[in-house]
Amino acid sequence: MCRYQLIYRATVVNEGIRKKASVLIDDGKIADIFDGAIPETVANNSTVITADGKYLLPGIIDDQVHFRDPGLTHKGDIYTESRAAVAGGVTSYMDMPNTIPQTVNREALAEKFALAEKKSLANYSFYIGATNDNMYEIRNTDFSKVCGVKLFMGASTGNMLVNDPDALNVIFAQTPALLAVHSEQESIIRQNAARFKAQYGEDVPIACHPLIRSEEACYASTSLAVALAKKYNTRLHVLHLSTVGETRLFDALPIAEKRITAEVCVHHLWFDAADYARYGAAIKWNPAIKTATDREGLLQAILDGRIDIVATDHAPHTREEKQRTYFQSPSGGPLIQHSLPAMLEMAYREKITIEQVVEKMCHHPAILFGICRRGFIRKGYQADLVLVDICRPWTVTPENILYRCGWSPFMGQTFHASVLQTWVNGNLVYDNGTFHEETRGKALEFRH
Repeated sequence: MCRYQLIYRATVVNEGIRKKASVLIDDGKIADIFDGAIPETVANNSTVITADGKYLLPGIIDDQVHFRDPGLTHKGDIYTESRAAVAGGVTSYMDMPNTIPQTVNREALAEKFALAEKKSLANYSFYIGATNDNMYEIRNTDFSKVCGVKLFMGASTGNMLVNDPDALNVIFAQTPALLAVHSEQESIIRQNAARFKAQYGEDVPIACHPLIRSEEACYASTSLAVALAKKYNTRLHVLHLSTVGETRLFDALPIAEKRITAEVCVHHLWFDAADYARYGAAIKWNPAIKTATDREGLLQAILDGRIDIVATDHAPHTREEKQRTYFQSPSGGPLIQHSLPAMLEMAYREKITIEQVVEKMCHHPAILFGICRRGFIRKGYQADLVLVDICRPWTVTPENILYRCGWSPFMGQTFHASVLQTWVNGNLVYDNGTFHEETRGKALEFRH
């Protein structure tokens, strides 16, 4: 049996450079990177994966997912959604706290980590959710293993909407780790919802969604979050920006110099308000997909460095749930299997470069969260890798969708790039449609 795996003569995209190289995997790590000839002793002891003409990227790190486990597993669970993730080249994810029970204490965190240890094909971490009164739990959380604190400054499930000004100040002043924020102002949303409900009753047209969860609601909340972070020197990360106005609140600095950072999700870069007529509630997210001007402004903020990370906010719901009337149809949708193909499609259309895709989906999440030895193709780092053919078109169909919910807003979309193989901790977990499930992902470790 060969000791090594050798990914031979791939086009390696890493740290702003693409080059022809061979990557050696040993004991779960990147053992070496060869620009030229392979030593005979290595070649003779390697299982060789010939990768001429293929692109080798670091595994994607998704900093915002909802895998619905525990308590909502009719929509998805850690096994099904992590399986879809690795098929899409995502090797690590960070899961949100609005499950049942909510992840707002250390006991609930421990339950999630135990589930992932048994079920997850990808690497994992979990946020602890902030409430108006759980600062004791946050202060005593081990943030060498927990990715951060999730704060809902907008509508949420259960008691995770933090709307007490005193509690907000305490959270921003005392949180000892990264504070990731969903920012929409609830009072504005409620006023807008009441106005449209008075006009339409329960049958509010889905096209009204970005008017209810409006630009004003987003900007008011995000500007407050940024102001509080500056007041208390909080390490703030604002999730899923949806408006061009919000992007002006962020600086175009190297990520290592930032205390305040921002994320955009694939759906806000791909769709705009005109698409509600075609897709309906399938593209109902919070924050709402807004105008074409917003979509283009978000992309520009990625390119100039004001937005730091591209993620999914993967949030599956059943078809039946999505077909309900406006106020009853839940927000969110499944994306993690298709996020890398979608971003590579944008590169194919020359809206962004592959190097920038890797920066925003691999390097920056690793730097921003302080993830230990992941996110780069470097000697000694964990071998989280994805091999892609950028000239192998495929179409999203019901037969190749892997989410438990069984649907995708990308249904019928043809992508030019295909994920061929995905390694997690050096294990070839996904191989051209075949899964190798003998191993499980590992809990991420963080340097704060």
